[in-house]
Amino acid sequence: MLVGVHIFSLSLKQNGMLFGLKHTNMIEKEREQPCHNSSVPETEMPYVHYPSPHTYSREECACTPVRFFAILTMQRSGSGLFETMLNSHENISSNGAIFSVKERRRNITAITRTLDKLYNLDWVSSAAKNECTAAVGLKWMLNQGLMKYDREIVEYFNQRGVSIIFLLRRNLLQRYVSILANDHDRNYKQLNGTHKAHVHQRVQVDVLARYRPTTIDTKSLIAELKRSDKLATDALVSFKKIRNIVLYYEDVVSNRTKLTDVLDFLKLPKTKLSSRHVKIHTKRLRDNIDNWIDVYNTLKGTQYESFLNGRK
Repeated sequence: MLVGVHIFSLSLKQNGMLFGLKHTNMIEKEREQPCHNSSVPETEMPYVHYPSPHTYSREECACTPVRFFAILTMQRSGSGLFETMLNSHENISSNGAIFSVKERRRNITAITRTLDKLYNLDWVSSAAKNECTAAVGLKWMLNQGLMKYDREIVEYFNQRGVSIIFLLRRNLLQRYVSILANDHDRNYKQLNGTHKAHVHQRVQVDVLARYRPTTIDTKSLIAELKRSDKLATDALVSFKKIRNIVLYYEDVVSNRTKLTDVLDFLKLPKTKLSSRHVKIHTKRLRDNIDNWIDVYNTLKGTQYESFLNGRK
């Protein structure tokens, strides 16, 4: 049996400030659990955990192994739908965009402290389960501290045995239109003075779907698509050595076997996953853009021409 306490520190200078990264002894606490599962292959052992929460006792679930995961994604890429589907599984707790709160990502110390709390099963959210949790994670937007501290987070994920689920969107033009529509509703709060990024009722969809961008700035459009493309590519490169699976929103909504692939990836029992989310924009992409001809002419003949044939 492997016993010991490993503490490491990593210091680096970033943005003119010195940050320290100290690994906690949570791994050793997990190893102290009197649990042994002979069915877990040796190669999977780094990804199997037995957390000891500070705020409650797992009791009969103490020897239920837990997998740690992180959904790495971008805004308006289907993460709301995807995460609610994961949370419909009785053994999965995915806790939302935790790092949307700036204080939690102000530096690497705040980030690792937050992750420690999450993976120790001490995070309180509506995703908590009455059944034994067998997989716990979060969704993490690429622009919410993840790429700023990518090297340190890679080190953390390696140390803690965290697996990554990349959730991206192939058609970046569709994503951009969705961002513009969401920003419009954030400003005008079309549903009785309340902004909703996701909806569960058809009557709400009918209201939000009426809006379409009056004018997309074609002068900056290609630069915007390139920026989004580069951000996703950089993330795939930075985290390529972490155990991962890559999903695309378009595949998730058109081929539900992709969800089975995720359950296989997390080594969880297969079950039907569901969500109450209702898709907002179902028209052809061209019907959601007022200056479609200008957009078409801008992207025609470029590397992004294929986006013009997409549907929302």
